[in-house]
Amino acid sequence: MKESLEILTVLFFVSLLYSSVGHGGASGYLAALGMLGVSAVFMRPAALVLNLFVAGIAFFQYYRGGHFRWKLFYPFALLSVPMAFLGSKVALPEVLYKQALGVCLILAVLRILGLFNRKETLPDRELPLVTGLMIGALLGFVSGMIGIGGGIILSPVILLCRWGTMKETAAVSALFILVNSMAGLVGLFGQGMHWHPQLYLWVLVAIVGSVLGSYWGSHKAANQGLKNMLALVLLAASIKLIHG
Repeated sequence: MKESLEILTVLFFVSLLYSSVGHGGASGYLAALGMLGVSAVFMRPAALVLNLFVAGIAFFQYYRGGHFRWKLFYPFALLSVPMAFLGSKVALPEVLYKQALGVCLILAVLRILGLFNRKETLPDRELPLVTGLMIGALLGFVSGMIGIGGGIILSPVILLCRWGTMKETAAVSALFILVNSMAGLVGLFGQGMHWHPQLYLWVLVAIVGSVLGSYWGSHKAANQGLKNMLALVLLAASIKLIHG
């Protein structure tokens, strides 16, 4: 019972803070579930299912706020979806899998701390179609292999290249995560997925967290103190994953 409560508490805060920047939180869920002793056979499908709900709600909130740009989304998505499906068929060695997840967590930490934030007064650049296709294909394949949506890697790229504002990036990343998570789950269906018996509770808690977080992120100023706490936890998890 204690372990179950710990998992629900962690999932709530991960979904709340990740959704505030337009992310589904899969990298955070995977790290948290692993550290709390959940069997590896449940982690990958659970993270993708949670992604569907959290990223979907985040996208709705940012879309409703008028921050979504189709022209910034579709070049990344065209090839990312089939590549995420293919990537889900690849079974990485456990050590390599943990190291890849650890690197993704470090990117999550940097994003949450605002390292990739940009001044909204800077002019946007147009996203070249071929560049978007290539980035989307690569991120889709990687996200399928690891069991994440890929937004945690996509959003820093968009911000650093000045292809979109922070809130436009959050909206695009949320939908990117949603479609890639769907593709990853479809790819896993043929491999005998295992569902954790408490997954429905995890989903309910993540939905509550994402509704609050995405509204907060798309309409209100973020509380950097809470984000710093999450970043510290994720940094510790990433170090543990990378170094074993």
